[in-house]
Amino acid sequence: MTGAGTAATTRLEAELAELAGSVPDPELPVLTLTELGVMRGVRMCEDGHVEVTLTPTYTGCPAIEAMSADIERVLNDHGIPEVRVITVLAPAWSTDDISAEGRRKLAEFGIAPPRPHAAGGAVPLTLSVRCPNCGSTDTELLSRFSSTACKALRRCVTCREPFDHFKEL
Repeated sequence: MTGAGTAATTRLEAELAELAGSVPDPELPVLTLTELGVMRGVRMCEDGHVEVTLTPTYTGCPAIEAMSADIERVLNDHGIPEVRVITVLAPAWSTDDISAEGRRKLAEFGIAPPRPHAAGGAVPLTLSVRCPNCGSTDTELLSRFSSTACKALRRCVTCREPFDHFKEL
C-alpha cells in the first residue's frame, strides 16, 4: 500500500472506531463502549472485512454477544458489509479503562463509579464509597452482587437510598 493509501486506511479505521465505540453498553446504556473502555480497536483487513476487537469486563460476560451484534449493525448501516468482532482477553480490562466521562456519567446515572487504582495497580483499601445521590461516604454494603456481576448493591446511611457501586477490578 502507498503512503496515501495507508493514511486513508488509518482515517477510515479511526472513523469506524468512533462509530463502533459510540455503541451503548447493553447493561449500562448510559455509557458507550469507548467510555466503558472495552472497545480496543478497529482494523481494515486486506480482504475488505473490518475487524473490531473488544475486551469484556470479565471473562464470560454475557453482554459481549449483544455488544458484537450492535457493532455489526452500526457498521453495516454505514456501508461496511462484513464485520468480524473479535474478543481479546489480554490485556485484561480494568475499571481504570473507564474514561473520566464514563465515570461522570455513571455517577450522574446514580451508580457510584469505581475508585481509580493507586500507583502500581493496587486497589485502594479505603472502605468508603461515595453515595451518587447525596455525596456522603457513610454507606453500607447490602450485597456483593447487584443487577450485574460487576456491580455491588450499597445503601447510603445518610439519605437511606440504595445504589449500585461499580466494583473495582
